[in-house]
Amino acid sequence: MLIFLIVIFVHIRAMSTRILLVEDEENLLKTIRLNLEMEGYDVIGAETGKHGLDQFRAGRFDLVILDVMLPEMDGFAVCRCIRLENREVPILFLTAKGSGDDKVQGLKTGADDYMTKPFHLEEFLLRVQILIRRGQRTEGGKEMDTFSFGGNMIHFSTYEITDRNGEMYTLSKREVMLLKLLIDRKNEVVSREQILEGVWGYDVYPSTRTIDNYILAFRKYFEKNPREPRHFHSVRGVGYKFTDI
Repeated sequence: MLIFLIVIFVHIRAMSTRILLVEDEENLLKTIRLNLEMEGYDVIGAETGKHGLDQFRAGRFDLVILDVMLPEMDGFAVCRCIRLENREVPILFLTAKGSGDDKVQGLKTGADDYMTKPFHLEEFLLRVQILIRRGQRTEGGKEMDTFSFGGNMIHFSTYEITDRNGEMYTLSKREVMLLKLLIDRKNEVVSREQILEGVWGYDVYPSTRTIDNYILAFRKYFEKNPREPRHFHSVRGVGYKFTDI
């Protein structure tokens, strides 16, 4: 009987709803964490943006709650990095930055919801519940994550591409992350700093030439004439841009 109960307990813990809470104010982190745990959630806390991103990459989460003003990496940067690797996990910003521009920026980076501090606890818990349910409804029933342009097809989930001639290639994880970043910011110039932040992180600092080499590789894969690119552009002294024309 004891063994049976232990097995049930382990199963319940394994199936528990896990939330990543990234908040640099220690007292607020403890308060939010306590209230979420009282609702039955398993909460993992982090007090810096970089630590939060490391925690996300090390585990499985059903929801991410982010402050914006965080040490090391701000919440917008963390959200962008998460979205390059995972497009499905719900993300909720909980922050004192409440201007219209801040909300628009947060949603543009890939967040599903945005709440400002101070907040009503019951409303917060309800939004958490709704986001988790929404994520669970879409889990397991998603189509393959693909993007097509100019006769090319990218399969993000398998790291495979098919060019206009029907040839298939397998890309590295970093190549796929850079593709996602440029495609998500279609028609916008993405700076070298944003690429470093989103693709390489703060622990590795590739040279501009390294990023150029990735762009050259993309042109070989995807461009009809790599010397006259229509999709992958280098903007001297600024950054890089993807256009779908």
